[in-house]
Amino acid sequence: RCSCRASGGGLVQVGGSLRLSCAASGFTFDDYSMCWFRQVPGRKREGVSCLSSSDGRTIYADSVKGRFTVSSGNAKNTVFMQMNNLQPEDTAIYYCVAQYDRDWYEGLPYDDYDYRGDGTLVTVSS
Repeated sequence: RCSCRASGGGLVQVGGSLRLSCAASGFTFDDYSMCWFRQVPGRKREGVSCLSSSDGRTIYADSVKGRFTVSSGNAKNTVFMQMNNLQPEDTAIYYCVAQYDRDWYEGLPYDDYDYRGDGTLVTVSS
């Protein structure tokens, strides 16, 4: 069974940091671009960051540029997102998704990703 399992969420104060992890299984990790989305209940899900497997390119939403960093690190089949200087507007459920790299493009809708997992809740308190 293929999956992308996100973890690492929690409660943090304004200005704090968290590192989210996404453990991928059931598919060839190196062939897939990995992305993060987030959703506040009642609002549209938005793309946060992506890591392209073909060239290592990273993409960020304007709202998180300079604060969030996506990487694969040294952990096998895992992608991370380091989130610094968290703000209340970052409060959301964060989801990890994967798309076969040849079919991936910037702006690919969440529902069109090959693999989508359960999210992890990030709450930033002021």
